[in-house]
Amino acid sequence: MYKVLALDLDGTVLNSDNRISDQLRATIHALAQYVQVVLVTGRHHTAAKPYYAELELRSPIICCNGTYVFDYANQAVIGHNAIAKDQARKFIHAAEANDLKLVMYVQDAMLYSRSQPVAYMDQLLRWAETVQVELRPDIRQVDSFIEELEQTENIWKFVIEGSDVSHFDQLEFIRTHFSGERSWLDRVDYANQGNTKGIALARYVDKLGYSADQVVAIGDNDNDISMLSYAGLGVAMLNANDTVKQSAQLTTVASNDDPNVLADLLKTLFPAKS
Repeated sequence: MYKVLALDLDGTVLNSDNRISDQLRATIHALAQYVQVVLVTGRHHTAAKPYYAELELRSPIICCNGTYVFDYANQAVIGHNAIAKDQARKFIHAAEANDLKLVMYVQDAMLYSRSQPVAYMDQLLRWAETVQVELRPDIRQVDSFIEELEQTENIWKFVIEGSDVSHFDQLEFIRTHFSGERSWLDRVDYANQGNTKGIALARYVDKLGYSADQVVAIGDNDNDISMLSYAGLGVAMLNANDTVKQSAQLTTVASNDDPNVLADLLKTLFPAKS
């Protein structure tokens, strides 16, 4: 019997309008009364918080592709493998030298450049402005990543964007110190070496006293492959690419834009709980 349900957010729980269907919200809320439901996301905890609140979850959340675990109940990081500041400085200089756009996820905020804006961050900022104030993420444009780095406690991850991300990924310094996972055609997320969703989920499940065969993990993107491969049952969304689907044992019959597909699947997998 499955005891843990690990859910990605973007492209999985969220549809293309970044919303959760009424059917899925009700199903997850019901399951969470009996099953450990954990969100495992590439998002910063502040950008996941509105959805966490909407789903009325109680368990901690795994953020930034496995970099840290955040406990909303106590507003505390309960485990992390953040990027060291000296390595972060070198990363910033390397990205700038290769003319790549950069996003930096720090302790409680997401930062991007005023001089080299990133389109998806502009979109995220517009979404954040629609969120009620007490749940609103801190998303800011900055003039200097180095100055911001010196003022923060932790650097969770970087996102780079540009036409030459493949070349950047082959740099010896990057390959040695960072784990990179493509999140779009010209965009790569970089966390500290060894951080993946699968590794973080395995540690989380072990602390609960469960095993991999008691876990269902559902996702849609390359950064979900590690947790789909780890779980007893890995499920890929229909909107996932072929590589992700090949890493899963099951693929949904419809995409994340179908309001019923994930809710119906969960009711099948957890028949006595939903």
